[in-house]
Amino acid sequence: MAIVALGGYGRPMAREKLAFAASEAPEAKEALERLRARYPSVPAGEADVIVALGGDGFMLETLHTHITRPVPIYGMNKGTVGFLMNDYAEDGLLERIRGAIPASIHPLAMHAVCTNGVSVEAVAINEVALLRQSRQAAKIRVSIDGRVRLDELVCDGVLLATAAGSTAYNLSAHGPILPVSSNVVALTPISAFRPRRWRGAILPREAEVKFEVLEPTRRPVSATADTTEARSIAEVTVRENKSIALQMLFDPEHGLEERILKEQFVP
Repeated sequence: MAIVALGGYGRPMAREKLAFAASEAPEAKEALERLRARYPSVPAGEADVIVALGGDGFMLETLHTHITRPVPIYGMNKGTVGFLMNDYAEDGLLERIRGAIPASIHPLAMHAVCTNGVSVEAVAINEVALLRQSRQAAKIRVSIDGRVRLDELVCDGVLLATAAGSTAYNLSAHGPILPVSSNVVALTPISAFRPRRWRGAILPREAEVKFEVLEPTRRPVSATADTTEARSIAEVTVRENKSIALQMLFDPEHGLEERILKEQFVP
């Protein structure tokens, strides 16, 4: 995912008609009922803003649910981490939403071809990850914009993470945290065995990345774009999908850029 604008929509947008959505967590459902009792709401299809109650996983789920009508999403944390969520508070919700800073984003597009010839296409807001399916390490050839950069990566897996997703799976795999305004993506190996000292790469967000699975029968590999999985893949191509623009809203003191910057100094 690439952040293409921070602040302002380019034209005034109403943020008055709210729809509420909540994860399955009991505390999120309880918050949903309290907010619906306190603030007028409309169906999601009529809303100017959707208020999502849950954690980062539910924010991704909400963005995916409304991907064909990219209504702005204002998240409030009722989950565990909540990196993509604002702090939960019931007072002054309309005022907070009116003053929120938008982050307009493009997801990654994954095109996977399985060994049986079936193609799987999906979009990823956080990352596209390839993972070994068996006890055997994966062997993967990596090409960038049509040029082979790694003839053979022997690993548990490899992922391509967006800037906003760089603090998720990418960070746990020791990948770099990317500032939102950097216009780059992170190519990060997962438990790489060969090349032993390769720690990944930072690529322009416009780059097309192709993964070819070597020995796919002996060393099967799956590919996952957020929640969509393809099993026993032969190759995967990933590029930015510029035709889709999604919007998240953040309180000024908790903007996505600031959150990513702060995360780099967490001990």
